[in-house]
Amino acid sequence: MNHRILFLIAALAGLLGCTPADNRPQSVRSAEALAARLIPEYARRFEFREVPAKGEADTFTLSSENGRIVIAANNAGTMAVGLNYYLNWYCHTTVSQYAAHPVEMPAQLPPVGEAVTVSAKVPWRFYLNYCTFGYAMPWWSWKEWERFIDWMALNGVNMPLATTGEEAVWQRVWRRFGMTDEQICAHFTGPAHLAWHRMCNINSFQGPLPQDWIDAQADLQKQILSRERELSMTPVLPAFGGSVPAVFKEMHPDAQITRVSNWGGFGDPYRCWFLAPSDSLYPAIQKAFIEEQTALFGTGHIYGLDPFNEVDPPSWDPEVLAGMGRDFYASLAAADPDAIWLQMGWFLINDRDHWTPERMEAFLGSVPRGRMILLDYHCDWILGWKLTERFYGHDYIACALLNFGGNTLFNGNFPTLIPFYEETFRDGGKNLRGVGSTLEGFGTNPYYYEFVMSQAWNYPQTPREWVDGLADRHIGRADSTARRLWQELVFDIAPRYTGTGVSANAHPKFGANWNWTVKYPDIKGRTPIMDHAWRQMLEIPSTRYEYRYDLVNLGRQALGDYFDMLKDSLELAWNARDAVRARAIKAEMSQVFDDMDALLACVPEMNLQSWNEAARRWGKTPAEKDYYEKCARTILTIWGNSTNLVDYANRQWAGLVKSYYKPRWMMFCDDIIAGIEDGRLASEKNFDARLRYHEINWTEPARTVINYSAPRDPVALSKEIIEKYGF
Repeated sequence: MNHRILFLIAALAGLLGCTPADNRPQSVRSAEALAARLIPEYARRFEFREVPAKGEADTFTLSSENGRIVIAANNAGTMAVGLNYYLNWYCHTTVSQYAAHPVEMPAQLPPVGEAVTVSAKVPWRFYLNYCTFGYAMPWWSWKEWERFIDWMALNGVNMPLATTGEEAVWQRVWRRFGMTDEQICAHFTGPAHLAWHRMCNINSFQGPLPQDWIDAQADLQKQILSRERELSMTPVLPAFGGSVPAVFKEMHPDAQITRVSNWGGFGDPYRCWFLAPSDSLYPAIQKAFIEEQTALFGTGHIYGLDPFNEVDPPSWDPEVLAGMGRDFYASLAAADPDAIWLQMGWFLINDRDHWTPERMEAFLGSVPRGRMILLDYHCDWILGWKLTERFYGHDYIACALLNFGGNTLFNGNFPTLIPFYEETFRDGGKNLRGVGSTLEGFGTNPYYYEFVMSQAWNYPQTPREWVDGLADRHIGRADSTARRLWQELVFDIAPRYTGTGVSANAHPKFGANWNWTVKYPDIKGRTPIMDHAWRQMLEIPSTRYEYRYDLVNLGRQALGDYFDMLKDSLELAWNARDAVRARAIKAEMSQVFDDMDALLACVPEMNLQSWNEAARRWGKTPAEKDYYEKCARTILTIWGNSTNLVDYANRQWAGLVKSYYKPRWMMFCDDIIAGIEDGRLASEKNFDARLRYHEINWTEPARTVINYSAPRDPVALSKEIIEKYGF
C-alpha cells in the first residue's frame, strides 16, 4: 500500500470522526505524556520503547538514534527514571518536586554517545510517611500533586503511600454501622491533623470535618491514584488498624474496646479508642473498609496498617502481642486474599524500652513470611534490621527519614547515610527488598531525597560524583568552584542529626531548650563556614531558579546561626546587667528577623503566604476560609491543645518569622531589659502565660493579620545583607 492510499484512508477516517488506533504500549504513551508535561518544547525529541526487563530488575537503556534520545525500559516508571538520568547527567537539569520550580533546559539536547544501561538494585522504592500528609501536603491541589507524582516517577518511586481521601471511605463504613454523618464528621479532626487521626493518636481536634472537604479529597485521590498507576506505581492504601469513634463504643458496650494511652499532651476529649483485633467486630469492619475503599479507589493489595504508632498496645504480654499480629493479618486476608501488610518500623525504634526483642519477635513472627513488609524507618540514624535479626525474615525496605515536622534546618547527613546503606546492602540479608524515604516533611533540602532514591539503582557515579552532578544541575553547567562548595556543604557543613531548628524559632529562654521540640545545635564552629559558603555561592553566576533557591536556603541558615550568637550575647548582657548592650542586641535581633523575613519571601516555598492561601482556597465562604487557615496556622505553631508539641513543626518562613517568632523574642528582650533596669526579672511563669496568649491569638486569622514581605531579587538582597552584617 503506497503513501497516497494511506493518506486518503487517514483523511477519510478524519471526515468520519474516527481516529486511527494507537497501538503503542500504554507505558510508552504514559512516558510521552510525562515528557510533554515537563519539557513540552523538547518532548518530540525523545523516543520511548517498551522492552523486557533485565531479569527481574527494572532496567533502562539510554542511547541516541537519528538525532533523537531513545529511552528503552520495561515500564513507564523506569522510562521516567531513564529520562531523569538523561536530564541530570547530560543536560545539567533538575526537575524539582515543587510545582513552582521551572524545568530549565539547555538550548540543544546533547547526544548520549555510548549507550548507557542501568538496572535497579531492589524492586521496591517507597516514599512518604503518614505525617507528610499533615506537615507538607494537606492543602495541595492537583497542580502540586501532578508535579510531585512526576518527580516521584523520575526518581524511581514505585510504592508511594496514598492516604488522601481516606475519610470518604470511613464515612461509608461508619454509615454501614449505624452512625450519622454528624457523628462521623465530629469524629474526624481538622484537615491538618488528619494524619494523626489516621494513626490512632487523636480524634475530633479542630473538627467537625466539613463534608465538602471529604468529597473534594476523594475526588483528588482518584486523580492521584490514576496518575500513580499510569506511571507503574503500586500505591499503598490504608487498612483498618483498630481506631473506632467514641460513639461506636457507646453503640457496642460489650465489644473489646479500650482507651489508648495519652498522646501529644492532648486531653481526654481527643483520646482514641482501640478495638481489639480478636473481637468479632474487627474483621467485619476491616472487610467493610476494604470493600468500600476498593469500590472508590481500587487496590494494589498492599495495605498500610500501623496500630501502635506512639501509643501502647492493650497488653505487653508476648503471647497477647502474637495473637494480635495473627488477628490483624487474618482480618486483612479475609477481606483480600492477596493482601500484603505494610508496617512502619518507627514503633520498634521509638520505644525500645517496651518493644524488647522478645515482644518484637512475637508480634512480627505471628504473620506469615511474604505477607508483611517492614519499613526500616530511620536508616540515616539507626539500622532497625540490626535490632530485629533482619526483621525476623520479613521483607523490608531501608528508609531514610531526615526531616521531622517540616523543619527547615540546612541538613543532610551524607557521611552517616552512605556507610549505613553500604552496610545494609552488604549485610542486610536477602529479604532487603527496597529503598525509600519516610520523611515527615519536605523541609528545605530536596536534593537529599533525590540522593536517597538514587541508592536503589546501579548508577555508575560515586557519592562524591553525584554531588558534583548536583552542583552542575543547580547552576546549569559544570563549574569547579560550585562543585567544591557543594562538596563542603554536603559532607562538612550540614549537621548529621534531625529534629532541630534555629533558636529564633524557639520559645525564648536562656540556657537549655525550653521544649524538646526545638533542639538548636551548637553551631559556633560552623557559622563562619556557613557565612563563607553563602558569600561563595554569590560569586558563582547563574540564572537558574535552583540557584536562587539555594541562595535563599543558605542565607536563611546563615542568618539563623547569627541569631543564635545574638541570643548568647543577650545572656552575657543579662549576666553583666548591661542594659545598654541588651537594648543594642534587641535592635539587632529585630533587624535580623526583618532581613530573614525579606530573604525568605524571595521564593514561594519558604513563604507562609503560600501555605495559608492554599488552605484558604479549600473554603467557599469567608468563615470556611478562616477555618482552614486557622488549621494551617495551628499545626505550624502551637500544634495542639497543650504546650507539649508547640514549635515541633517550626520552620523559617516569610510571614511566620516576622509575625510569630519575632514578637516572642521582642517580648523576652523587653523583660530582660526591664529586669536589668529595676533589678528583678518577671517570673518565667508570667512570661510563659503572656507568650501563650500571643501564640494562641496568632492562630486566629481575625485576630492576627499578617503583613507579608514583597518578593525581591534574592541575588541583590543576599549581597545587601552580607554587606550589612559583614558575613
